[in-house]
Amino acid sequence: MIAVKETEAMRNEATALDTPPLALAAERAARRIPPLWPLDSHVAVNPYLGESALRLAEAGAVLSRSGGGPITMPRSWYLERIADGRIAESDLEAALDASPYAEKPKSLEALLHAAGEPRPEPAALPTVADLAAKVSGTDWPGLAADRIGVWAASHFDAGQALWVALRGKTAWAAYRSFASHDITPEIMGLAGFAAFVADAPESAPEAISRAAHRLGLDETALESYAHQLFLSLGGWAQLARYRLWRAELAGESDGILLDLLAVRLLWEEVLYERYETALQDDWEKVRATHAQPASPSAAAILDEILQEAWERSGQRHLSERLCETSELSPEDTRPALQAAFCIDVRSEVFRRALESLDGGIRTLGFAGFFGVAAEHRRFASDVAERRLPVLLNPGVHSSATADADRQADLAARFKARARRAWGRFKLAAVSSFAFVEAMGPVYGIKLLRDTFKLNPESGKTDPAPQFEPPLDLSARVKSAETVLRAMSLTSGFAPIVLLAGHGARVVNNPHASGLQCGACGGYSGEVNARLLAGLLNDPEVRAGLAGRGIVVPEDTLFIAALHDTTSDAMTLYTQDAPASGREEELRQVRSWLKTAGGLARSERALRLPRAESEGDLPSRARDWAEVRPEWGLAGCRAFIAAPRRRTAGKALSGQTFLHDYDWKQDSANGFAVLELIMTAPVVVASWINLQYYGSTVAPEVFGAGNKLLHNVVGGIGVLEGNSGPMRSGLPWQSVHDGEKYIHEPLRLSVCVEAPREAMSAVLGRHEEVRKLFDNRWLHLFALDEDGRMAWRYAGDLSWEACPDAAQPARKLNQAS
Repeated sequence: MIAVKETEAMRNEATALDTPPLALAAERAARRIPPLWPLDSHVAVNPYLGESALRLAEAGAVLSRSGGGPITMPRSWYLERIADGRIAESDLEAALDASPYAEKPKSLEALLHAAGEPRPEPAALPTVADLAAKVSGTDWPGLAADRIGVWAASHFDAGQALWVALRGKTAWAAYRSFASHDITPEIMGLAGFAAFVADAPESAPEAISRAAHRLGLDETALESYAHQLFLSLGGWAQLARYRLWRAELAGESDGILLDLLAVRLLWEEVLYERYETALQDDWEKVRATHAQPASPSAAAILDEILQEAWERSGQRHLSERLCETSELSPEDTRPALQAAFCIDVRSEVFRRALESLDGGIRTLGFAGFFGVAAEHRRFASDVAERRLPVLLNPGVHSSATADADRQADLAARFKARARRAWGRFKLAAVSSFAFVEAMGPVYGIKLLRDTFKLNPESGKTDPAPQFEPPLDLSARVKSAETVLRAMSLTSGFAPIVLLAGHGARVVNNPHASGLQCGACGGYSGEVNARLLAGLLNDPEVRAGLAGRGIVVPEDTLFIAALHDTTSDAMTLYTQDAPASGREEELRQVRSWLKTAGGLARSERALRLPRAESEGDLPSRARDWAEVRPEWGLAGCRAFIAAPRRRTAGKALSGQTFLHDYDWKQDSANGFAVLELIMTAPVVVASWINLQYYGSTVAPEVFGAGNKLLHNVVGGIGVLEGNSGPMRSGLPWQSVHDGEKYIHEPLRLSVCVEAPREAMSAVLGRHEEVRKLFDNRWLHLFALDEDGRMAWRYAGDLSWEACPDAAQPARKLNQAS
């Protein structure tokens, strides 16, 4: 039996985290965990969000001892690129010079010699559970993860389970109720576990405080150790962080992260009580290490330099590409078609293909929610979908049910309820076995349809969305003006202006929402595009815009569209627009879009495994056995905010976020658009880029594992297999094609055509964004008047001139 060694003095000493340093330590550890959005609205998240105040090597030191895995690729990755010339001598020298560490190699020769040495593998400090497993031979860490996971799957369930844990309690109270009746730990040899749980403090803060005292953890050690325990919980801790994120956006709070920390510390405490004598010496060493700041090793510093050199190589090639000349139609002629696409890297391929068809076609790039931060309710649904960047709160509410659709909406709801009831019946314990035998043949049609990749639901669309409640005229005009100025689209309107959101229609893919629009909260972007098109087609809004200096010609028609990034098919929502008499123009637009789709597929097919031609791509989305329907944003490496003429006609290989921006228009407005770009789209793009980075360099920690082994849990996430912690990040198949990496981890290079002083002023006002650039999680460049990468942000609000891209890079003389 486990003795509960607690005196009254100890109980009085450890009440409710009333020691402020311990409370702050637990809170700091909790906020270092990145959030994880559920599967139905999965968006990319920077897994290094809690380390933005550190440089790469410093973050590596912290994550290494906490189980966060490697922070860069293996040394062999960089050596291969040095050997084949992709990383040039000048890249290595520049990265070495830029490194701020005193312990860095003293010369290029020393750097290359050290790079050839084996890299020590990151080794996390053992937890109490690890030490207890070592002395007992029982896998206590595995058992703790399993039992916590079983409870968490029920507690967090979003409608998948037929039976769920009792709701209405705090997570800590719910876990105590579950664990006090869980006999598995006792069967495994942890006698007295249920009694220990029952005797635990009733509040999570008290439980954390008591455990910290028993384990001898002071403020510094508790923060470090709590961070490690949160990481050991995998996606469950990140899901709790998501709930805190959402609560704070709404001006509220949520103690669920501290509840989870209390749960995990309870296991540490009970195992420490059981094995204290045997593990005390080892635990003392671990505790002492956690009480000390984590310092980067010489190996970590070297890895940071190699990664920086690799990134400078990528920046050099981008600079060369931007220096290329391209033939453009005169800007003073009215375009035949303008098409505004999301800045998503997948749009770059389609935009380039579309522009190549006719000199009168021009495209623009803007965040895919089109400035409409909508919380939307679909037809026959009560779910409020937040179709906006996760950094924002909704500004408007919309739905797809007009008064004329009420009866159809009600009928669809009854049908959906019947479908849910039928689904629950076939899974119920009393009917599941008989169901398969009796009803199996009925599912033959569905199996044939799925096998032959037929999806009759794919062409259905909701009725036109509408604002609830309607905005007054002044608000509509102001919104329209704000969006058009942010798009740098205030004159030169074409007769047809497409507003193209994007999405991906795929089947049998738990991470399908991750292929949707990140700026739309993991949903497709057609709702936002349709709402904005309706706004801009409104005659009253246009009259108001004219009074604000934006004159939209009478014959300009805004049409919402949806770009399916898997098939490169475009859907036009002409039914929403006053398009009568414009049939011939729209026929030409559809022809252009169809041809551009074929060109885009031909380019993408070269990268996708088992795609012999562009004709193979549409069927991949309907193939329920296809683990790579598309590559998503794999390869993303740069963000450019500049007029389209700087990038038009230049093949950027679907690796660059493209945001139209004209600083000369913005300067009269105090660079408000520049500030918006650097603090919103750039940050969202960095989350995407760093999620791909983390899922590539540390797939065991920040990746979702193998798709073939995934099981959806709670409707909110995936397990790899049938147990273990919930996984976060990207599946292995999203970054690797089975033979090689398809994503090459490069931290995002942000190129902005704007005065350096204006960009420095923005960074000076936004400390969190500045940290990302100062610590090299993002690289910032200023483009000159010719669109060249002329200046590099060097940190601390200072800039340095970039090398001339016309000068060839020096390759290393391998013979020497």
